[in-house]
Amino acid sequence: MKELKEIIETCKNYAFDLDFTKAKEWKAEKEGRVLVGYMPIYFPREIIHAANALPVGIFGGGDRKQIIKGDAYYQSYICHIPRSIIELALDKHMDHIDGFIFPSICDVIRNLSGIFKQQKIGKFVKYMDFPQNFLPQIGGVFYQQEMEHVLKYIKEINGVEVTKEALNHSIELYNKNRQMISYIYDVRQNYPWRLSIEDVYHIIRAGTVIPVEEHNAILEDVCEHIKKDIGVPQDKIKVVISGAFCEQPAIGLIKAIEEAGCYVVDDDYMLGSRMILGDIDSTSHNPLEAISNSYITQSQYSSSIYDVHDPKEYRLAKIVKDRGANGVIFASASFCDPSLLDAPIFQNAFNKLGIRYIAFQYSENINQFKVIKEQVGAFSDSIKLWEDEPVVAAQ
Repeated sequence: MKELKEIIETCKNYAFDLDFTKAKEWKAEKEGRVLVGYMPIYFPREIIHAANALPVGIFGGGDRKQIIKGDAYYQSYICHIPRSIIELALDKHMDHIDGFIFPSICDVIRNLSGIFKQQKIGKFVKYMDFPQNFLPQIGGVFYQQEMEHVLKYIKEINGVEVTKEALNHSIELYNKNRQMISYIYDVRQNYPWRLSIEDVYHIIRAGTVIPVEEHNAILEDVCEHIKKDIGVPQDKIKVVISGAFCEQPAIGLIKAIEEAGCYVVDDDYMLGSRMILGDIDSTSHNPLEAISNSYITQSQYSSSIYDVHDPKEYRLAKIVKDRGANGVIFASASFCDPSLLDAPIFQNAFNKLGIRYIAFQYSENINQFKVIKEQVGAFSDSIKLWEDEPVVAAQ
């Protein structure tokens, strides 16, 4: 078993390799392999894996890529991530990726899929709608049809006819992946000093650009390391991060929150890797239906999902309670409509429920964290000083 520091360094290199070198090497090893790029929040990676393809997470260039060409495609009042992704594409970072999936996050991402089609980037481009109707016989059937469309595109490239057995095997591998990620978060709930949130982020993000088999091996080693009594406890409060589900904050910002006096015990940074709660049935005679049902009945809350029968503010409140968190930090990307439109709903509910919170906005390329760090530090100190005082609802 490798040393934990070595594992984290490897994951860091994978996670922020803007040329996706590991994916390129995997594709070159055998004929017929296909690379499929996908954006956050969530995409059923199981179907790509079963089709002899590798799902590759595309999260933008962050603070590692200067935007020049991308600004010509979007207005200044649009979030940063689409400009960053089109910059990567125009600079040939993703030429080896065969197709691109744009999940239904927001109208901006829908438009980004149109630009990819216009620029003829990739052998196929699909904007993938997810059901907003949560009846299995309606939304569930629609979702299965969307997955079938994706498999059809891949088959046109490599000729692979996906079997029930292949899909169930892929489901089993990703079930194991989610189980180990869940274990890491459960350990952090009680012993957050054993692995920083920065390290957790690197470990999970690495899994979006390498084969799931290799990522599972990494996660197994990490889980073994954090079973041990490592690290030194510090006087910090526990918080849940919400709102950073699409455009990812810079690593410096993720690190700054914990340095300011907070242990992040849950978050939505890499939501796609944790979207399904629990296992998907890996013995089904209809695996696509099993994947569809898991999304309908087991998906995590998200600002891009509207379920009138299961209000997301109370789902977030339950996470806060279950994790034993002292408060919530609403971290929204600038101009992120789904997150910013949800914020007043969350905050109104939390005022009534007595859950403390703060809110700020960021951009993926931001590299100045002083003001945010001071704000988070003040939030942490106030909870330590007045944790037993009642929360006064905002007027």
